[in-house]
Amino acid sequence: MKPLCRLGRLSCIWMFILALIAMATHVPTSVGAADNVDYLACKNTLSCGTVNQLTYPFWGQIDNTNNRPNSCGEPNLQITCEDKNNNNGVPKFTVDSVKYRILDWDVGKQNLTVARDDYFSTSFDFCSGDFSNNTLGETILQYDDNSVVNITLLYNCSSETKPSSDQFTFVQSCNSGSVYYAEQDDNKALPYYEGCSTVIFPVSKSLASAFANSASNPITTIIQQALQSGFVLKLLPQINDKCSGCTNSGGNCGSNDGHFVCYCNDGTHSNSCSSLGSSSKWNWRLKTAIGATAAGVGIVVVFAVIICNRKRYFSLTQRRLIFEKTGESDDQNVEDFITTYGFLAPKRYSFSEVKKITNSFCDQLGKGGYGVVYKGKLSDGRLVAVKVINESKGSGEEFINEVASISRTSHVNIVSLLGFCNERNKRALIYEFMFNSSLDKFIYGNGSPTPTCNLDWNTLYQIAIGIARGLEYLHRGCGTRILHLDIKPQNILLDEDFCPKISDFGLAKICQKKESIVSILGTRGTIGYIAPEVFSRMYGGVSHKSDVYSYGMLILEMVGGRKNYESGRSNSSEMYFPDWIYKDLEQATWMMSLQ
Repeated sequence: MKPLCRLGRLSCIWMFILALIAMATHVPTSVGAADNVDYLACKNTLSCGTVNQLTYPFWGQIDNTNNRPNSCGEPNLQITCEDKNNNNGVPKFTVDSVKYRILDWDVGKQNLTVARDDYFSTSFDFCSGDFSNNTLGETILQYDDNSVVNITLLYNCSSETKPSSDQFTFVQSCNSGSVYYAEQDDNKALPYYEGCSTVIFPVSKSLASAFANSASNPITTIIQQALQSGFVLKLLPQINDKCSGCTNSGGNCGSNDGHFVCYCNDGTHSNSCSSLGSSSKWNWRLKTAIGATAAGVGIVVVFAVIICNRKRYFSLTQRRLIFEKTGESDDQNVEDFITTYGFLAPKRYSFSEVKKITNSFCDQLGKGGYGVVYKGKLSDGRLVAVKVINESKGSGEEFINEVASISRTSHVNIVSLLGFCNERNKRALIYEFMFNSSLDKFIYGNGSPTPTCNLDWNTLYQIAIGIARGLEYLHRGCGTRILHLDIKPQNILLDEDFCPKISDFGLAKICQKKESIVSILGTRGTIGYIAPEVFSRMYGGVSHKSDVYSYGMLILEMVGGRKNYESGRSNSSEMYFPDWIYKDLEQATWMMSLQ
């Protein structure tokens, strides 16, 4: 029996070796050729009319010699050349059914000047009432805050509605109602008029300044000129950095399955031709091929081991299970997410870089169950807040939520995530620095029964409006709907001008806009702010309205200058703020305390 057993084992070994040779000889033969095709194809630029040298993130086929394949751009930024009877054509692209025409492309600065195609007509009709807000969807483009300002147009206003002349300027009377406009200031909220419809237009700041001096030209003409002159878009900072690194290293920017890639003469890389990607200099196709080979070889090995030595198979299985329980899979969860998330992920830092940014963690700003926040400074001089997450924070779900949610956003009332670190069990998030810390520092009475808020009512009002705008953006302005699920004063940060920014997306839920009800596991949020349906499903389904409930509780705190939940109270009927308001209103003392 021993010779027979030995022969069986030799057969298994030879079967494994032959399979390995067969697979290895078929792996990389076509990889280099395919990569070189993408590298050469993405050297091409698009030209249409007066706009030339359109490169990444655009793609399209103008004619047989004027084309870039979709691997050279982002999926939703396909260029078409239309109106060819007018100046040999106008380049256009469509995002969420809204068509934009490209007026200018600064390839050096990667600045794109566009205008709404439906608002470009020389006979713009303010009385049509057929207006819609801009949307950039899930593109990698954002507005250039340095050169773009929003104007708000009120239209179809009823005769009973008279917008304030201090803020709104009359434009035109129509059969359906009057039209007014105002320049939107992020630091000053515009009132809401129920008797009017509202639309927001981004325009050039240089042209917006002409609105105030409209004596020489009708205001309708000036607004029309502003809409025709367009506004500037630019790449998201993290994408611009990646593409600059790619082109500077001799590569051509492109994408694959929604992920940024750099096509080089020697293959495809994650960032630049000189980079090693995540762990090696192999391109993604070679990795895929090697992975497929490894999988095939792995199957052969498993069967060979089962046939030859069953006991050894069980031993290996047990070791694998023990290995997974050590926490290696937790780290892999995060790495898999970062790889899958592609171009939207912000800049990644090593832990040694984080240590350098924070000057060896010497300036602590705050501490909580999530970890510790330190003050730091980037190499370009920008101040940042670095949240170093506790090693005991489970499988990294909150870390993934934070990166996934904030990276999708670009709004003045949402905190900016500038980078992150993930090295084994060391995780950190790098945010823009907020000079005035969080809102709770300004509205609580430090244990006193009377409010000691040191913010005037106008500032509180502007903060409340800013938070509302941020929530509306999360719920309606992003390509996907984001439910924050933990709105509270501690998560509202204030910059030097007391402009509020929503932060801490660790409990956030990302869903499609069409989903009115979402499913979540367990209870999310902070007691005193949690909507009833989040705490117990017997009250209904969880939706974006759950954030609105938390926002309402936050407003009550801002007005009352005290916490809406006092954990030290022994009587549960006295814990919640609504009950406190009711009792104080009965005693007519609440309004007196506010005054």
